[in-house]
Amino acid sequence: MQGTGPPAKMAERREELTPMMRQYFELCSEYEDALVLFQVGDFYEAFCEAAEVAARRLEITLTSREDSSGEYPMAGIPIDNAASYVETLLSAGYRVAIADQVQEPEEATGVVDRAVTRVVTPGTVLDDELLSAGSNTYVASLAGGESGPDAAVAFVDVSTGEFRVTSGPHGTVQDELDRFRPAEYVAGPDAEGFDVEGMHTPFEADAFGRESACERLGAYVSNPEAVVENGAELRACGALLAYAEYTQSADRGGLEYISRVTRYDTREGMRLDRTALRSLEVFENREGGDDHTLVGVLDDTACALGRRELVHWLRRPLVDAGAIERRLDAVEELTRRSLVREEVREGLREVYDIERLIARVSRGRANARDLRSLKTTLDAVPLLREALADCESDALAERRAALDEMDDVRGLIGRAIVDEPPIEVTEGGVIREGYDDGLDELRETEREGREWVADLEEAERERTGIDSLKVGYNEVHGYYIEVTNPNLDRVPDDYTRRQTLKNSERFYTPELKSREDEILGATERADSREYELFREVRDAVAAEADRIQRVAELLAELDVLATLAAVAVDRNYSRPALGAEGITIEAGRHPVVETTEPTFVPNDTDLTDERFAVVTGPNMSGKSTYMRQVALVCLLAQTGSFVPADDAALSVLDRIFTRVGASDDIAGGRSTFMREMTELTEILHSATEDSLVLLDEVGRGTSTADGRALARAVTEFVHDEVGAFTLFATHFHGLTDVAAELPRARNLHFTADRSGEAVSFVHSVVEGPASGSYGVDVARLAGVPDRVTDRARELLDGDDAAAGATPGQDDHADRTRLTNGHAAGNGDGEAATAEGGADDADIERALLEADIARMTPLEALNRLDELQRRVEERQ
Repeated sequence: MQGTGPPAKMAERREELTPMMRQYFELCSEYEDALVLFQVGDFYEAFCEAAEVAARRLEITLTSREDSSGEYPMAGIPIDNAASYVETLLSAGYRVAIADQVQEPEEATGVVDRAVTRVVTPGTVLDDELLSAGSNTYVASLAGGESGPDAAVAFVDVSTGEFRVTSGPHGTVQDELDRFRPAEYVAGPDAEGFDVEGMHTPFEADAFGRESACERLGAYVSNPEAVVENGAELRACGALLAYAEYTQSADRGGLEYISRVTRYDTREGMRLDRTALRSLEVFENREGGDDHTLVGVLDDTACALGRRELVHWLRRPLVDAGAIERRLDAVEELTRRSLVREEVREGLREVYDIERLIARVSRGRANARDLRSLKTTLDAVPLLREALADCESDALAERRAALDEMDDVRGLIGRAIVDEPPIEVTEGGVIREGYDDGLDELRETEREGREWVADLEEAERERTGIDSLKVGYNEVHGYYIEVTNPNLDRVPDDYTRRQTLKNSERFYTPELKSREDEILGATERADSREYELFREVRDAVAAEADRIQRVAELLAELDVLATLAAVAVDRNYSRPALGAEGITIEAGRHPVVETTEPTFVPNDTDLTDERFAVVTGPNMSGKSTYMRQVALVCLLAQTGSFVPADDAALSVLDRIFTRVGASDDIAGGRSTFMREMTELTEILHSATEDSLVLLDEVGRGTSTADGRALARAVTEFVHDEVGAFTLFATHFHGLTDVAAELPRARNLHFTADRSGEAVSFVHSVVEGPASGSYGVDVARLAGVPDRVTDRARELLDGDDAAAGATPGQDDHADRTRLTNGHAAGNGDGEAATAEGGADDADIERALLEADIARMTPLEALNRLDELQRRVEERQ
């Protein structure tokens, strides 16, 4: 995060500054790691260096200000539209300190007091305009282990009050960071070596001290050491709360809604690392967008609470079979009972985001409309309980019983706040008549006075005979009687001149002045009383934050269960059976791909006695889709969802590993092959017999001989040593022989139909090895020029003939050995032929090592053109 620090120009002549600019300088010095936006009337202003930064980053006009201390740059943004500008600064890497006026101008004897009321950072934003309704925004804290775990990590969403902490080995904590994807994080001096996508914000090391952290956490929970497992978790929690307080510029009083610290064990959920989440496209597609993802397919939630809970469930699928079955029982009941399902979903559509509402209430930032929205949500609870009255599944019955109708809170808001209150809470019109006798008396005085004024115009016209006489009011002069100039000679003696206009004069009478004082006094006292009453109501609601957060949690869970049931019905999903000794799926489908491919071909899977399957077949035939759909079926089942299949009997997995696709990490100094090997290392070290492993083209990033050897060694190791459920897609057809030799392995392949020169892919998986990879045919389908593909076919057919092999069947390493052997067998008298055969082998090797599936058409063309020139040079 960047800041601008105190303006250097001001520092040079600090004593000469005006009081307001001295105030600005002092705030910049206190928050030197932030860009300070300083309220001046209806604008947030920045001065000097900060103004230059703001003008450049926000593309706003850079002006100047001149006072007794000189002239300096100034740039400002309107307060009413500040959020969008703040978002731009955050995106540019700046931390923004908001300095608000904390004193009414009329109360100030000199310069108006200002103070930083919050520091806005990527992980601690609170403005609705900067938050996604259906997503959490987390800030994380990392602390190194003492004795025991390698590290601890805590997460907080300051917009909702959600607070979680866990600890474990380095890799486990890294997985949690990948899973939660915090927008920002702070780290203790002993927490090193983590790869976090969010913004790293340096924070005071003292906050990570055990004593300091214990004291900080103790301000939020009664027994801080009882809610955590170890010292690392304690320090992560304490430092995170200290940072949250710093950004809100508040002490404990501003964050009461963060009252529950949830300690969880990572072993209680299926582990999904960053690689698995991305390759399975759970939350984002491979281009980094949110279209065509698993969460997108499932997200038919009725409210923001449910959407965030759905993400949480997908982030941490269950590993306890009993807990999974409880969710599945609830989903099944809601699939069968369509009327109950629709009543529940209809009730949930009335639910506002009360997690964020109660956070605003607790911070004292909620207005009267927020309280009415809270009441609307709580009013839906009795209706939901009634809809669930006859439900038999434990999950639904227990949630119904736990739902608190909160009659006291609903009643208080209903009695106190009008149905359609104004946004502003300081200008009256908020408190319902009959709620407070004192307020009613003031309003009655005000009303009677206004009625008297309304009748005054007709009475004065009749008394004076001036038909054009008007009674009016303005903010500056109060109530007045206006008489046009031609009628001034008819003005009574008890009129006192108040204001002279071009064509008229304005007057008041002693009685009008008395009534004015009475009305305005009653209005002012009533507005003040209303605001006082509103704050009392808001504080009373804030005191029930724990109960409201629990209701929010239950509503979110009901929304997810009802949504999973609705999706199951709409998409023809079936209930999986958990606890099997393998993975058996009948007519399984990819939940995302089937939504874009109306002719999607389902496929069976059987990984029971034979847990390892080598999957071969042409490119574009569906191997990767098939492997991913098996993983997604398992993930959905352990989330508690029905699955896209006719039937499924599944073992409970502890983890899903994926080594799918090719990508490099140039900035990190890792080639595609090095990254592949790094991911493979994690799999080989961490997978267990309860894991699902997806391997796609392992070994293709290096020479053919090396790659084939690695692929075979990996196959044998996973089969013999790990025993995980494994799908290994490959173009190394020699692996099919290995699979045939291993007792718990099998061969599967995707079929293709050839008719003359045309090849079509059936997308069906069947037993046995594939007969070829059809790489040249895929190149033709991709649009590679005919000259290239025709020449490639000639070369390939010539190599197959020379090798004595069936086209496309043998591994290229075998062909190379055959070709080299043939050349050597010609004897010394045929030196030229042997030399030519060696060159043939080099050309063949170069051709066969070309990864056509990963080449662009231009790259393929250049490679084949090079080989053609080499052949022509020999002729």
